[in-house]
Amino acid sequence: MSRSLLFTQPDGDTVELGRNLTYGMLEKLGRAIVTGAYDAQTFPTEAQLAVQHGVSRSVTREAVKMLTAKGLLTARPRIGTVVQPTPAWNLFDADVLRWLLERESSVDLLRQFSQLRLAIEPEAAALAARFARDADLRSITAGLERMEAAEQGSDDTLDADIAFHVAILRATQNRFYAQFRDVVATALQTSIRFTNRIRGRNASLPDHAQVRDAIVAGDAELARRTMRRLITDVLDTVEHPQSARHPDAV
Repeated sequence: MSRSLLFTQPDGDTVELGRNLTYGMLEKLGRAIVTGAYDAQTFPTEAQLAVQHGVSRSVTREAVKMLTAKGLLTARPRIGTVVQPTPAWNLFDADVLRWLLERESSVDLLRQFSQLRLAIEPEAAALAARFARDADLRSITAGLERMEAAEQGSDDTLDADIAFHVAILRATQNRFYAQFRDVVATALQTSIRFTNRIRGRNASLPDHAQVRDAIVAGDAELARRTMRRLITDVLDTVEHPQSARHPDAV
Protein backbone atom coordinates (compact mmCIF):
# COMPACT_ATOMS: atom_id res chain seq x y z
CA MET A 1 0.00 0.00 0.00
CA SER A 2 1.37 3.43 -0.92
CA ARG A 3 2.00 5.81 1.95
CA SER A 4 -0.50 8.68 2.05
CA LEU A 5 0.83 12.01 3.22
CA LEU A 6 -1.80 14.31 4.72
CA PHE A 7 -1.94 17.87 3.45
CA THR A 8 -4.33 20.46 4.83
CA GLN A 9 -5.63 22.87 2.19
CA PRO A 10 -6.34 26.56 2.93
CA ASP A 11 -10.08 25.80 3.16
CA GLY A 12 -9.41 23.26 5.89
CA ASP A 13 -9.98 20.10 3.83
CA THR A 14 -7.45 17.33 4.34
CA VAL A 15 -6.12 15.58 1.24
CA GLU A 16 -4.24 12.25 1.12
CA LEU A 17 -1.51 13.02 -1.39
CA GLY A 18 -0.35 9.44 -1.89
CA ARG A 19 -3.86 8.19 -2.53
CA ASN A 20 -4.55 11.05 -4.93
CA LEU A 21 -1.38 10.23 -6.87
CA THR A 22 -2.37 6.57 -7.04
CA TYR A 23 -5.82 7.33 -8.41
CA GLY A 24 -4.30 9.83 -10.80
CA MET A 25 -2.04 7.09 -12.14
CA LEU A 26 -4.97 4.69 -12.27
CA GLU A 27 -6.91 7.18 -14.40
CA LYS A 28 -4.02 7.88 -16.79
CA LEU A 29 -3.02 4.26 -17.28
CA GLY A 30 -6.57 2.89 -17.41
CA ARG A 31 -7.65 5.36 -20.08
CA ALA A 32 -4.44 4.72 -22.06
CA ILE A 33 -4.96 0.94 -21.99
CA VAL A 34 -8.63 1.08 -22.97
CA THR A 35 -8.04 3.56 -25.79
CA GLY A 36 -5.31 1.34 -27.25
CA ALA A 37 -2.18 3.29 -26.36
CA TYR A 38 -0.35 0.06 -25.47
CA ASP A 39 -1.70 -2.14 -28.26
CA ALA A 40 1.52 -1.93 -30.27
CA GLN A 41 4.03 -1.74 -27.44
CA THR A 42 5.09 -3.56 -24.31
CA PHE A 43 3.51 -2.32 -21.11
CA PRO A 44 6.15 -0.49 -19.02
CA THR A 45 7.57 -1.88 -15.80
CA GLU A 46 6.64 -0.24 -12.51
CA ALA A 47 10.10 1.37 -12.44
CA GLN A 48 9.66 2.78 -15.93
CA LEU A 49 6.20 4.10 -15.09
CA ALA A 50 7.57 5.80 -11.99
CA VAL A 51 10.21 7.61 -14.05
CA GLN A 52 7.81 8.49 -16.88
CA HIS A 53 5.21 10.01 -14.57
CA GLY A 54 7.46 11.35 -11.84
CA VAL A 55 5.92 9.33 -9.00
CA SER A 56 7.17 6.74 -6.55
CA ARG A 57 7.35 3.01 -7.21
CA SER A 58 4.73 2.45 -4.49
CA VAL A 59 2.26 4.66 -6.39
CA THR A 60 2.76 2.80 -9.68
CA ARG A 61 2.62 -0.55 -7.87
CA GLU A 62 -0.77 0.28 -6.35
CA ALA A 63 -2.14 1.58 -9.65
CA VAL A 64 -1.01 -1.58 -11.46
CA LYS A 65 -2.64 -3.74 -8.77
CA MET A 66 -5.92 -1.87 -9.19
CA LEU A 67 -5.80 -2.21 -12.98
CA THR A 68 -5.10 -5.92 -12.57
CA ALA A 69 -8.17 -6.26 -10.35
CA LYS A 70 -10.22 -4.59 -13.10
CA GLY A 71 -9.03 -7.21 -15.58
CA LEU A 72 -6.96 -4.81 -17.70
CA LEU A 73 -3.55 -6.17 -16.75
CA THR A 74 -2.01 -9.45 -15.71
CA ALA A 75 1.45 -10.35 -14.41
CA ARG A 76 3.19 -13.29 -16.05
CA PRO A 77 6.38 -14.98 -14.84
CA ARG A 78 9.49 -14.03 -16.87
CA ILE A 79 7.30 -11.84 -19.09
CA GLY A 80 6.14 -9.09 -16.78
CA THR A 81 2.92 -7.11 -16.78
CA VAL A 82 0.90 -7.35 -19.98
CA VAL A 83 -2.36 -5.83 -21.19
CA GLN A 84 -5.25 -8.26 -21.18
CA PRO A 85 -7.50 -8.72 -24.25
CA THR A 86 -10.79 -6.81 -24.15
CA PRO A 87 -12.98 -9.85 -23.27
CA ALA A 88 -11.07 -10.17 -19.99
CA TRP A 89 -11.92 -6.63 -18.86
CA ASN A 90 -14.51 -6.19 -16.12
CA LEU A 91 -17.25 -4.28 -17.94
CA PHE A 92 -19.21 -3.98 -14.69
CA ASP A 93 -16.42 -1.89 -13.21
CA ALA A 94 -17.53 1.76 -13.39
CA ASP A 95 -14.03 3.00 -14.31
CA VAL A 96 -13.58 0.48 -17.12
CA LEU A 97 -17.02 1.26 -18.50
CA ARG A 98 -16.36 5.00 -18.36
CA TRP A 99 -13.05 4.62 -20.22
CA LEU A 100 -14.70 2.40 -22.81
CA LEU A 101 -17.44 4.96 -23.39
CA GLU A 102 -14.75 7.53 -24.20
CA ARG A 103 -13.60 5.49 -27.19
CA GLU A 104 -14.82 6.29 -30.70
CA SER A 105 -16.80 3.04 -30.80
CA SER A 106 -18.95 4.09 -27.84
CA VAL A 107 -22.18 4.03 -29.90
CA ASP A 108 -21.90 0.25 -30.26
CA LEU A 109 -21.22 -0.03 -26.54
CA LEU A 110 -24.28 2.13 -25.80
CA ARG A 111 -26.38 -0.23 -27.92
CA GLN A 112 -25.15 -3.21 -25.93
CA PHE A 113 -25.67 -1.36 -22.66
CA SER A 114 -29.24 -0.43 -23.65
CA GLN A 115 -29.90 -4.10 -24.43
CA LEU A 116 -28.64 -4.98 -20.95
CA ARG A 117 -30.90 -2.31 -19.43
CA LEU A 118 -33.84 -3.82 -21.29
CA ALA A 119 -33.14 -7.14 -19.59
CA ILE A 120 -32.71 -5.62 -16.12
CA GLU A 121 -34.65 -2.43 -15.49
CA PRO A 122 -38.20 -3.53 -16.44
CA GLU A 123 -37.89 -6.37 -13.93
CA ALA A 124 -36.37 -3.97 -11.41
CA ALA A 125 -39.41 -1.71 -11.82
CA ALA A 126 -41.71 -4.70 -11.28
CA LEU A 127 -39.83 -5.67 -8.12
CA ALA A 128 -39.92 -2.07 -6.92
CA ALA A 129 -43.71 -2.09 -7.35
CA ARG A 130 -43.87 -5.12 -5.08
CA PHE A 131 -41.24 -4.38 -2.47
CA ALA A 132 -40.48 -0.65 -2.38
CA ARG A 133 -40.63 0.95 1.05
CA ASP A 134 -41.97 4.40 1.75
CA ALA A 135 -38.46 5.86 1.71
CA ASP A 136 -37.83 4.25 -1.69
CA LEU A 137 -41.02 5.73 -3.13
CA ARG A 138 -39.97 9.13 -1.87
CA SER A 139 -36.56 8.73 -3.54
CA ILE A 140 -38.14 7.74 -6.86
CA THR A 141 -40.51 10.69 -6.66
CA ALA A 142 -37.65 12.98 -5.71
CA GLY A 143 -35.78 11.84 -8.83
CA LEU A 144 -38.81 12.64 -10.97
CA GLU A 145 -39.20 16.03 -9.30
CA ARG A 146 -35.55 16.76 -10.00
CA MET A 147 -36.13 15.92 -13.67
CA GLU A 148 -39.04 18.36 -13.68
CA ALA A 149 -36.84 21.00 -12.05
CA ALA A 150 -34.12 20.33 -14.64
CA GLU A 151 -36.63 21.13 -17.36
CA GLN A 152 -36.92 24.58 -15.76
CA GLY A 153 -33.15 24.93 -15.54
CA SER A 154 -32.91 24.60 -11.76
CA ASP A 155 -31.29 21.14 -11.63
CA ASP A 156 -28.88 19.03 -13.68
CA THR A 157 -30.60 16.95 -16.37
CA LEU A 158 -28.13 14.07 -16.20
CA ASP A 159 -27.96 13.84 -12.42
CA ALA A 160 -31.74 13.99 -12.09
CA ASP A 161 -32.41 11.24 -14.65
CA ILE A 162 -29.73 9.02 -13.12
CA ALA A 163 -31.13 9.57 -9.61
CA PHE A 164 -34.55 8.36 -10.81
CA HIS A 165 -33.23 5.11 -12.30
CA VAL A 166 -30.85 4.37 -9.43
CA ALA A 167 -33.67 4.89 -6.91
CA ILE A 168 -35.71 2.21 -8.69
CA LEU A 169 -32.82 -0.27 -8.58
CA ARG A 170 -32.47 0.32 -4.85
CA ALA A 171 -36.23 0.02 -4.35
CA THR A 172 -36.15 -3.63 -5.48
CA GLN A 173 -34.78 -4.61 -2.05
CA ASN A 174 -32.59 -7.00 -4.04
CA ARG A 175 -28.87 -6.60 -3.41
CA PHE A 176 -27.98 -7.90 -6.88
CA TYR A 177 -30.10 -5.33 -8.68
CA ALA A 178 -28.77 -2.63 -6.35
CA GLN A 179 -25.23 -3.56 -7.37
CA PHE A 180 -25.97 -2.32 -10.89
CA ARG A 181 -26.36 1.25 -9.66
CA ASP A 182 -22.75 2.29 -10.39
CA VAL A 183 -22.78 0.71 -13.84
CA VAL A 184 -26.13 2.28 -14.70
CA ALA A 185 -25.09 5.68 -13.34
CA THR A 186 -21.81 5.64 -15.27
CA ALA A 187 -23.23 4.52 -18.62
CA LEU A 188 -26.33 6.71 -18.37
CA GLN A 189 -24.15 9.81 -18.32
CA THR A 190 -23.09 9.03 -21.88
CA SER A 191 -26.37 7.43 -22.97
CA ILE A 192 -28.53 10.38 -21.87
CA ARG A 193 -26.25 12.91 -23.55
CA PHE A 194 -26.28 10.89 -26.76
CA THR A 195 -30.04 10.31 -26.95
CA ASN A 196 -30.94 13.84 -25.87
CA ARG A 197 -28.65 15.28 -28.54
CA ILE A 198 -30.18 13.06 -31.24
CA ARG A 199 -33.76 13.78 -30.21
CA GLY A 200 -33.14 17.45 -29.59
CA ARG A 201 -34.90 17.21 -26.22
CA ASN A 202 -34.54 15.75 -22.75
CA ALA A 203 -36.05 12.46 -21.59
CA SER A 204 -39.86 12.28 -21.59
CA LEU A 205 -41.22 13.32 -18.22
CA PRO A 206 -44.64 11.71 -18.83
CA ASP A 207 -42.96 8.36 -19.61
CA HIS A 208 -40.94 8.51 -16.40
CA ALA A 209 -43.99 9.63 -14.44
CA GLN A 210 -45.92 6.59 -15.69
CA VAL A 211 -43.17 4.32 -14.37
CA ARG A 212 -43.24 6.10 -11.01
CA ASP A 213 -47.04 5.98 -10.80
CA ALA A 214 -47.11 2.25 -11.55
CA ILE A 215 -44.54 1.56 -8.85
CA VAL A 216 -46.40 3.71 -6.30
CA ALA A 217 -49.64 1.91 -7.19
CA GLY A 218 -47.95 -1.45 -6.61
CA ASP A 219 -48.80 -2.60 -10.15
CA ALA A 220 -45.82 -4.77 -11.06
CA GLU A 221 -46.97 -5.65 -14.58
CA LEU A 222 -47.67 -2.02 -15.48
CA ALA A 223 -44.33 -0.95 -13.99
CA ARG A 224 -42.55 -3.59 -16.05
CA ARG A 225 -44.39 -2.60 -19.23
CA THR A 226 -43.88 1.16 -18.88
CA MET A 227 -40.19 0.79 -18.07
CA ARG A 228 -39.73 -1.56 -21.02
CA ARG A 229 -41.35 1.00 -23.31
CA LEU A 230 -39.12 3.75 -21.95
CA ILE A 231 -35.89 1.80 -22.53
CA THR A 232 -37.04 0.43 -25.89
CA ASP A 233 -37.39 4.03 -27.01
CA VAL A 234 -33.79 4.67 -25.91
CA LEU A 235 -32.55 1.54 -27.71
CA ASP A 236 -34.36 2.57 -30.90
CA THR A 237 -32.68 5.97 -30.72
CA VAL A 238 -29.23 4.38 -30.32
CA GLU A 239 -29.78 1.85 -33.11
CA HIS A 240 -31.51 4.23 -35.53
CA PRO A 241 -30.29 7.74 -34.72
CA GLN A 242 -31.32 9.23 -38.06
CA SER A 243 -34.96 8.24 -37.74
CA ALA A 244 -35.04 9.51 -34.15
CA ARG A 245 -33.38 12.83 -34.91
CA HIS A 246 -35.47 15.87 -34.08
CA PRO A 247 -35.68 18.40 -36.95
CA ASP A 248 -34.27 21.13 -34.74
CA ALA A 249 -31.49 18.99 -33.18
CA VAL A 250 -27.94 20.13 -33.70
